[in-house]
Amino acid sequence: METTRQAKISRLLQKELSEIFRKQTAKIRGSIVTVTTVRVSPDLSVAKAYISVFPSDKSEAVLESVRKSAQSIRYELAKIVRYQLRKTPELSFFLDDSMDYLENIDSLLGKPRQDTETKAESEDASEK
Repeated sequence: METTRQAKISRLLQKELSEIFRKQTAKIRGSIVTVTTVRVSPDLSVAKAYISVFPSDKSEAVLESVRKSAQSIRYELAKIVRYQLRKTPELSFFLDDSMDYLENIDSLLGKPRQDTETKAESEDASEK
């Protein structure tokens, strides 16, 4: 269970990391990086940041680039939150594929609906 302190630090880190990514991706055209969630360990020493990348075909390349530059991102973050946090947590980045999963479910659920709609329309036409 997450404590109030962990939740506050998670929100702070999510907000500041998303601002850092917004500034960095403004230079690189064609991709959008968002920080969906940040989870902080109970001792506040490790933070797991889940990022979502649009378009999703570039997600692995962007994630690898973010992981390589994790120390410089942590340094930028430390400069921003230096008055709120005594120590900046170690950052680990993971890909949040919940949107891809959601789109997959929507597409799977959408196909049978279309099939049943066309069957219902054809049955109505045959009854007339």
